[in-house]
Amino acid sequence: MREQVDTDSRTATRVPEDPAEFALKVGIRPDPWQLRLLRSTSERALLNCSRQSGKSTSAAILALHKALIKPGALILILAPAERQAKELFSKVADMYRRLGHPIPADSYRKMGVEFANRSRIEALPGTEKTIRGFSGADLLIVDEAARVDDALYYAVRPMLAVSGGKMLMLSTPWGQRGVFYREWTEGAGWERYEVPASQCSRISEEFLGEERLALPPWIFAQEYGCQFKDVNDQVFASEAIDRSLRAVEGKEPMDFSSASRKAG
Repeated sequence: MREQVDTDSRTATRVPEDPAEFALKVGIRPDPWQLRLLRSTSERALLNCSRQSGKSTSAAILALHKALIKPGALILILAPAERQAKELFSKVADMYRRLGHPIPADSYRKMGVEFANRSRIEALPGTEKTIRGFSGADLLIVDEAARVDDALYYAVRPMLAVSGGKMLMLSTPWGQRGVFYREWTEGAGWERYEVPASQCSRISEEFLGEERLALPPWIFAQEYGCQFKDVNDQVFASEAIDRSLRAVEGKEPMDFSSASRKAG
């Protein structure tokens, strides 16, 4: 029989209340923007960040901290594909091991964990069907949010209606479309974080110079510059579509002269 553990007192003595201090405990020294995120009290946050900037690590810290510090918490990690959700959860699992398992895990799976304090972390491939049945999330993390289906976003928002939980959407841009783009450009109630590669000390200028030469300009701008560019599979440019919609509404003349294109 497993030894009974007073999980609440053990949490209080071994897991810091401050998420930034908790990050140090798992061996992560947060960048200034990460410190602001970890200590934020905002219920909604958008992370428009370069590749390898630390956005997934930040989300993993918040997920594990919430699970250990709040008994009975439900944390959901969603991503467009199972591989991506599993990758973020693996960061959580690695941090948990580094801490020395301050609260025992009653159930440990490749895509989730349930702790002795009744908190759960579940990582799911992001489709509307996979998340139906979950409710009352304390923390909802949407990874690669620029690539998730709009239907998923609309399905998960009601999960926070009663719990008052936090929603975190993180991504590099992927075209001028989708819920991540719309919320970033016109959504209300979000705390926004923009972290281009030029602001990340772990990414060298030499590496960025090589990437700038190797990648098409629109890909480099999205992957490392946090810029929303039209993607290569769009037949019509987003700007042309917007002009056409305004023309339909009678706000400006119809003009298709530069509408058809392939992004380059």
